[in-house]
Amino acid sequence: MKTSISHALGNNFLGSSPLWYKQMVIAFLILNPIAVVTLGPFITGWLLIIEFIFTLAMALKCYPLQPGGLIALEAVLLGLTNSDGVYHEVIKNFDVILLLMFMVAGIYFMQGMLLFIFNKLLVKIRSKVIISLVFSFAAAVMSAFLDALTVTAVLISVSVGFYSVYHKVASDQTNSGKHNPNSDDKVLPVNQKDLAEFRSFLRSLLMHGAIGTALGGVSTLVGEPQNLLIAKTAGWDFLEFFMRVAPISMPVLACGLLTVVVLEKTKWFDYGAHLPENVRNILKNFEKEESKKSTPRHKAQLTIQGIVAIILILSLAFHIAEVGLVGLMIIVLLTAFNGITEEHQIGNAFKEALPFTALLVVFFTIVSVIHEQHLFQPIIDVVLNLPSETQPIMFFVANGLLSAISDNVFVATVYIGEVKDALDSGLISREHFNTLAVAINTGTNLPSVATPNGQAAFLFLLTSAIAPLLRLSYGKMVWMALPYTIVLSLVGGLCVSYLL
Repeated sequence: MKTSISHALGNNFLGSSPLWYKQMVIAFLILNPIAVVTLGPFITGWLLIIEFIFTLAMALKCYPLQPGGLIALEAVLLGLTNSDGVYHEVIKNFDVILLLMFMVAGIYFMQGMLLFIFNKLLVKIRSKVIISLVFSFAAAVMSAFLDALTVTAVLISVSVGFYSVYHKVASDQTNSGKHNPNSDDKVLPVNQKDLAEFRSFLRSLLMHGAIGTALGGVSTLVGEPQNLLIAKTAGWDFLEFFMRVAPISMPVLACGLLTVVVLEKTKWFDYGAHLPENVRNILKNFEKEESKKSTPRHKAQLTIQGIVAIILILSLAFHIAEVGLVGLMIIVLLTAFNGITEEHQIGNAFKEALPFTALLVVFFTIVSVIHEQHLFQPIIDVVLNLPSETQPIMFFVANGLLSAISDNVFVATVYIGEVKDALDSGLISREHFNTLAVAINTGTNLPSVATPNGQAAFLFLLTSAIAPLLRLSYGKMVWMALPYTIVLSLVGGLCVSYLL
């Protein structure tokens, strides 16, 4: 009896994850207390970062919330941080949590309009280069006025819609009420090749769009959370922020869009897949069928979604309230005017975002460890002691490297605080402070595209419903982001060195 219970406990631990993965997580949990005693909290803190990145990298083996959460809980128990420190990090990033809770759900109620618009684009634009540029540039423009997470939610919603439409037909389940897009068991053999090509096609569009959020997000005060933080510290308004960052953001945007063309033409780094003609025809037929089924009520719903979308853009562009509160307003308007009044209908909208919200709070626990153990302090001290003429580029590099392995909002918070202290104490001039603030902003936004944990939008994409459908793993994201990482880092670094 004892044997069967212990066997059941072993099977239940992290569910269907591979045995080697379970053993790795258990090894981490055993290693950490030993490391605290033998190596000290500083080294153990860095071990925790590596372990947490491992759980993110293996997101397709097991959702990172459970293994990452166990590591985070152990960090608190070992005294590497405390519950007050975690709470402080959560409160400091509460605007991001509100955004995830409400804005992503708000986008869910716009799926009909988004699928309608993007379906027409996919069907009508046959050039993969042009459609890739449209995705990247549209994501960049929207991210400059909206939030990158909001734009990523749009991309995910559209991609899930497209994939489900084709997968249902490929599985010959068009007349079936139940359809599981996560399983390929019923996909007809004749459709396997097209499905693989379609996955690759959507993967590349998603990555172009995700990079686009970084290209646009760096350029304005509302583009990324740390931008607003830096602007408040520096005393810049919307226009001044844009003008100060433009010498870096505009050349980077141009080179980023050029990279889209090069990657699609050369088919390097798993880009270049085209939309199979059979899939295009299915999407075209889907569009025709939807048009035939369109009733006055359906048209009215699309109209309301379009009006609310305009309200959303204007609300975020003029920053009338925190992004999450704007999202709640969107939910109220869309559900009220489109007749969505049952609790379970509304509840479906929150399924995508809330697991990631929980994961983000776990991530803030790791950030709290970084803060409590001063893991980045040696790097900060080295950079601040460099000659003033080399400080901008070194701030760009240091912020980029640290943002790629932790959280760009946290890194920006630490660095802009240190630089503001230096200004207040008279160690640097106001003009030098402005230069360093731009270097910090661009450093935390651009090189951080190297890894999914570098930016919340990338982490959201990795742990979303679309990632397993398209076989978009941590390693695949790093590989596909690599050419962009190189281009954005080099161009951004050169602009910081010579144009600031």
